[in-house]
Amino acid sequence: MRVLILGGTGAGRVLADDMAGQPDLEVITSLAGRVTRPRLPSGSVRIGGFGGVDGLTDYLRATGIDRVVDATHPFAAQITDHAARACARTGRPLLVLRPPGWSERDGDRWQRVPDAATAARAVAASGPGVVLLTVGRQGLAAFAADTAHDYVIRTIDVADSTVALPHRHVLVLARGPFTLDGERALLRDHRISLLVTKDSGGPATIAKLTAARELGLPVVMIDRPPLPPGVGCVPTAADAADWITAGRAPRDGEPSGRGRGAAERVQDGDQVRLGARPEAGGAQPETP
Repeated sequence: MRVLILGGTGAGRVLADDMAGQPDLEVITSLAGRVTRPRLPSGSVRIGGFGGVDGLTDYLRATGIDRVVDATHPFAAQITDHAARACARTGRPLLVLRPPGWSERDGDRWQRVPDAATAARAVAASGPGVVLLTVGRQGLAAFAADTAHDYVIRTIDVADSTVALPHRHVLVLARGPFTLDGERALLRDHRISLLVTKDSGGPATIAKLTAARELGLPVVMIDRPPLPPGVGCVPTAADAADWITAGRAPRDGEPSGRGRGAAERVQDGDQVRLGARPEAGGAQPETP
């Protein structure tokens, strides 16, 4: 059996490592190539895009892929959509692997917004101060017109020269996981007054939310885009490994429940999500 992992997260690497060396199983991980020095998983690796839905469809057929696991970042909506459409065309089973999103706790001061543009408007409506942006390079342009705030932009790589940035900004290049002590120091040293981030989920970058709660800082949280209809999703690499070996795709939104990180359903307002206790080395999205 040949499996394609659309990678770029810690969960994708864990899955590829878990599957490496298993008899009668070949794993190919595809990386988009947007990170300069990506952490490479076990097994075969290809880097670069497919050329849209048609290109991915051709690739699945030409290489004889049997199953596809989308372990991209929760905000990589375009590749998830392309994968759903290409798998529907070719009849290949598709599973999305991503950690459960974050939930507010007592003491949090969150404002949830649907996208980066709405987040930028929320920042513009706030008082003067220093804003910490951890939204990934593709979300930075939405804040470029703001001249009323100072920005600390944390990102893995330097943004492309064509990406517009806020006029007053400092770049902090870093890759998670991040420690709570480190996040406390970052917020205090830069006198952060507002945090803007994406609901990436998982343990690797959650420490900034704990630090913001301790300091009483407001957080603008960008919600995840929805999954395509009918696409199954599990929260851990162990669950995805079970799906690969068992050959049964979960129903829409149904966890496998058989993995080392047994899943349970968690109700968060009107959104039903999959929740699980994080496994060691679990999903670590590449968003700072």
